[in-house]
Amino acid sequence: MTDPWLRWAQRLQAIAQNGLTFAVNDFDRERYTEIQEIAAAMLGAGSGLPLETVRGLYNAQAGYATPKIDVRGVVFNEERILLVREKLDGGRWTLPGGWADVGDAPGEAAAREVLEEAGYQVRARKLLAFYDRDRHGHTPFIFHIYKAFFLCDLLDMTQNLSPNVETEEAAWFSEAELPALDLSIGRVTLKQLQRFFEHLRHPDWPTDFD
Repeated sequence: MTDPWLRWAQRLQAIAQNGLTFAVNDFDRERYTEIQEIAAAMLGAGSGLPLETVRGLYNAQAGYATPKIDVRGVVFNEERILLVREKLDGGRWTLPGGWADVGDAPGEAAAREVLEEAGYQVRARKLLAFYDRDRHGHTPFIFHIYKAFFLCDLLDMTQNLSPNVETEEAAWFSEAELPALDLSIGRVTLKQLQRFFEHLRHPDWPTDFD
């Protein structure tokens, strides 16, 4: 579970952002700006980030505050799962994925991420899990995030991995190999990967959520 101070900061920021969106007078705007400043101070003190950095992140948000959506493609080749090595997290391993883009359907976004980060053509077939990131052992993050994991069918074993700013390589791993991997815990956990192998063995299972 996420530390309470981070949850409090997330909620205060959301209240402030929503209030600033709908405020109708200067008095309300002043109060919500003060709440946002308290949230920024909490996050800065708890995370060690400079206060100006936190303010910049918060000030870049506009409109009604909602969770961000992270999509991940879960691709199997027989009894092996596809993982990529993340440049932005010290070369640690994760499922291919990232933020959902405006204009993308969720499954299409997952398939696009697999192509961009791993070089394989896939098609999303089933939503395996839809998780609240804060409830599943990930490293803390400034914003509230939902994570959507899509089972994707491999359309072609031909790999066409182009140089990119996100991943160093892509490889296939058996379930037994997973515990030895240095995983990018902010993106995926060992428990989640093992759960997806269970889904592979039980294709009639419903989607996991929360």
